[in-house]
Amino acid sequence: MNASSLVKLCIIAFVTISCAAQDQEAETSTTPLFPTETRTEEVAVLSTSYGDMVIRFYDQTPEHKANFIKLAKEGFYDSTTFHRVIEGFMIQGGDPNSKDDDIRNDGQGGPGYTLPAEIVRGYIHKKGAIAAARMGDNVNPEKRSSGSQFYLVHGRKRTERDVNQLLEQANNNIRQGLITAYVEDPKNADVKARIDEAMTNGNSGVVSAIVREITPLATEDFEPLSYSPEEREIYMNQGGVPYLDGSYTVFGEVIEGLALVDSIAEVRTGFGDRPAEDIPMTVRIQTMTIAPDGTIVERY
Repeated sequence: MNASSLVKLCIIAFVTISCAAQDQEAETSTTPLFPTETRTEEVAVLSTSYGDMVIRFYDQTPEHKANFIKLAKEGFYDSTTFHRVIEGFMIQGGDPNSKDDDIRNDGQGGPGYTLPAEIVRGYIHKKGAIAAARMGDNVNPEKRSSGSQFYLVHGRKRTERDVNQLLEQANNNIRQGLITAYVEDPKNADVKARIDEAMTNGNSGVVSAIVREITPLATEDFEPLSYSPEEREIYMNQGGVPYLDGSYTVFGEVIEGLALVDSIAEVRTGFGDRPAEDIPMTVRIQTMTIAPDGTIVERY
């Protein structure tokens, strides 16, 4: 086991034991998904041989919204494929490497830049949500998003017990990320040096002690996630992946053609969860007038 893996295990053990009881007491989020008035805006129309879907973007994630629209207008996504598909979880695309015949490089490509995280409470991983893929916390403590890769949530319907347990997991995931970021921060090089020394000596007990010591500092501003009654109903009746909440940037959702997510999620897959047959996409930006509930009023 390498050093980062052992630190992660110590973090998981500590935050799970010490923090789980706090989660249900936090205030619920009130972030609106969309404007309260009917308005005209740019949306993405993603097309495959399985059909089309319309994706609407959230205003409170402006960099991700602008970036996706820019890349789509440039034709960046055209002929890329859904290179990673896991039924009951998500379908992932947007990697230019998926255009070639080398499946081993799928998931590694992009436009040459990343985006700062725009993680907004209230933007949840419900079925049909679009979110940005990213590298893991151990190499990406700031949770920066891929410049182009995205995933559409498939998920599954959850029981109330599921929602409670996965909410707890989501909060633990966030705490782990905060602790990892604290350790990797150059300002805390002395902490990292102490952990590295304990690792070299094979002393996991010391590592655990250091994690317990720094956790209050790393998480002092953290307010646990919680769900409103409406969000709980969404997870129970529509489905999704609650344990990803708070750790990845969700920047929009499918407002038409949600069945396309089901169709792609159910395809046969092989190595690396890549579909056995390529599923190329084209993405175009279209102007539509949309009601607050996501109903399309007019297309132009």
